[in-house]
Amino acid sequence: MSSQQTALAWNDAFLLGYGPMDDTHREFIDCIDAALGASDGEFVIALHALVEHLEQHFSSEKEWMELTEFPAADCHIAEHDAVRRSAHEVVGRLNNGRDVQLGRSFARELARWFPSHADYMDAALAQWIVKRTCGGVPVVVRRNVVFD
Repeated sequence: MSSQQTALAWNDAFLLGYGPMDDTHREFIDCIDAALGASDGEFVIALHALVEHLEQHFSSEKEWMELTEFPAADCHIAEHDAVRRSAHEVVGRLNNGRDVQLGRSFARELARWFPSHADYMDAALAQWIVKRTCGGVPVVVRRNVVFD
């Protein structure tokens, strides 16, 4: 991985305690990793796969928010919509033959964005879902994680 890439690897610090969300987040990180590691010739395909994943990922979370009447849904959905708009703008520019560096920059920004989004917005959603469906907040066992 070059110095311009931002590594994002799955580890237990990303676990939030709602299995379907944790699985989706693992897939997201795999898509980011694939895009960041793709050659220039493979990058556009990797970016399309990442954007397709984002669409499914954000749609699933929206559905969970609606089903459980998540109080902060509007804010969470608005953030997803902003990311979605950016993703489609970047794909549109790449499809018009522009430099793949724009797409790589977008993938790096997603890698930087995700940890804080997961820590705040997604963690709150995961706790809400588990509390609504199971009556309590999730207990998450994280292996080999050191917290500052």
